[in-house]
Amino acid sequence: MIDGQLWALFASAFLSATILPGNSEVVLVAVLKGGAMPAAAIAAATLGNTLGGLTTYGIGRLLPSRMPEDKAIARVRRYGAAALLLSWVPVVGDALCAAAGWLRLGWIGCTLAMAAGKLARYLVVAQAVALIP
Repeated sequence: MIDGQLWALFASAFLSATILPGNSEVVLVAVLKGGAMPAAAIAAATLGNTLGGLTTYGIGRLLPSRMPEDKAIARVRRYGAAALLLSWVPVVGDALCAAAGWLRLGWIGCTLAMAAGKLARYLVVAQAVALIP
């Protein structure tokens, strides 16, 4: 049963990192309360959310090169891949990932920054769950 929960968490995390709705934090809490090993749950959530962010990055690469700049593009242009440390932030994070793709930033640096930010968020959520009786 835990394997199915981890796949559901992965799917929720993936969808949460795209423009589709999802709430991976709620699913993570449920999976942890259901007895999953924290490391496995955090890994599933981080991997799914990072791959979802990379999907949005890929979509950004497909956008026409002549588009008006918005705040997300300006931030990513200024801070580079490091801006993707905030890719976990709802709505804003999706725009940052798309902007990084549109700007053709290197995918390795973007992946590492996305994964680091998303991992940090899930570690905080898991720690909060551990503190709740």
